[in-house]
Amino acid sequence: MSRTFHSLRYHNFRLWFTGNVIASTGTWMQRVAQDWVVLTVLTSHDGFQVGVVTALQFLPLLILSPWAGVLADRVDRRRLLQMTQCLTGLLGLVLGVLVLTGTAELWHVHVLALAGGAVAALDSPARQAFVSELVPSHSLPNAVGLNSTAFNIARLFGPALSGLVIDWVGPGWVFIVNGVLFLAPVIALAAMRPAELVPHRLVARRKGQVREGVAYVRNRPDIMLLLFVVAVVSALGMNFQLTSALMATEVFGKAAGEYGLLGSYMAIGALAGALLAARRRTPRLRMIVIAAGLFGICEILLGLAPTYTWFAVLTVPTGLAMLTMITSANAAIQISTAEEMRGRVMALYTMIFLGATPIGSPVVGWIGENLGARWSILVGGIASLAVAMIAGVWAISHWQIHLRFHWSWHPLEAEGPVERARAAMDAEEATRRAQETS
Repeated sequence: MSRTFHSLRYHNFRLWFTGNVIASTGTWMQRVAQDWVVLTVLTSHDGFQVGVVTALQFLPLLILSPWAGVLADRVDRRRLLQMTQCLTGLLGLVLGVLVLTGTAELWHVHVLALAGGAVAALDSPARQAFVSELVPSHSLPNAVGLNSTAFNIARLFGPALSGLVIDWVGPGWVFIVNGVLFLAPVIALAAMRPAELVPHRLVARRKGQVREGVAYVRNRPDIMLLLFVVAVVSALGMNFQLTSALMATEVFGKAAGEYGLLGSYMAIGALAGALLAARRRTPRLRMIVIAAGLFGICEILLGLAPTYTWFAVLTVPTGLAMLTMITSANAAIQISTAEEMRGRVMALYTMIFLGATPIGSPVVGWIGENLGARWSILVGGIASLAVAMIAGVWAISHWQIHLRFHWSWHPLEAEGPVERARAAMDAEEATRRAQETS
């Protein structure tokens, strides 16, 4: 099996990957159908209400994530994920029944969006940390990359399938289909072989575990640096639903169809970025910082694009750089985090990664309204490039970063704390294997 897909050799990860593709497809289908119902069924194209529903979905993530991380460290993650997947599917079925029976009201969508956000807050840290139980530590970067690949495969097909179902039988059936699709990960989790899972040491219940997780991150400057980069890029650079819409309509004078295609082009780049990340054995700090810088450069070029065609073409490398940074940062944090802290650390990562975008959206929207659509993208590109340069300079000056230049496809090599943590974990695993063999 090729290096890109080598984690699929593990039975449990194959089940996880398959269930993830199916469930993520349902998630993308529901997002499209939910916005459609709010816009065309429950309101007269009220974009504000779509924003309210989106905010209600993100709000629990910002509030509950630290406690969800503690829960992910305390309990059996496989059982927790089965519960969250069942609840997510059930919420979809409820909304589908309401729409199909003609009894749905706007407040129903608000309540279900809030409930869905609460379930997602419980699900996310457990979902990310659980990947480390499916494969050996040396395969974790590949598994994280393939996890992102599954999400982006669904991103390519989910919205299109949702549109087809809406055209054929109406939006209500999309929610029913989504509810049924969430049975796939539940069945996949049940079919896993417990003996082949990497042991997860449960953390005993005690006071102050949220503070303990925060203190752990504060005492890890490498993780703090990565979170800082991710926060700035997410807040100011990853508002593509807003910025692409402004560019397509105000700058290039295009209709909704051309705007929709931009998301597909970016998904192609994102999928390529996830696959390339899956090929890397070790997520290096160098790669994360360079990817953030390249993302900033691509965004600056997007903001300066002279035509719609150039803008569409440039979204592909932008998506590639974005997913390279996100996937590499995710894997680097997981690899270098102690097992008993992984749920809490990944909860903080998720809170910053997903929570920064809605926080930065009003700022980017204000810039687009007052300075023009191009500046709504340029500000994100400039900020992303600047934070990459700051992170690179800070790391070189504060850590024992060793730089080596040579003639090759990768002329610069950098070794820092992420790489040294990875090497230490590899040495520890090699020692453990030798002891087991003897």
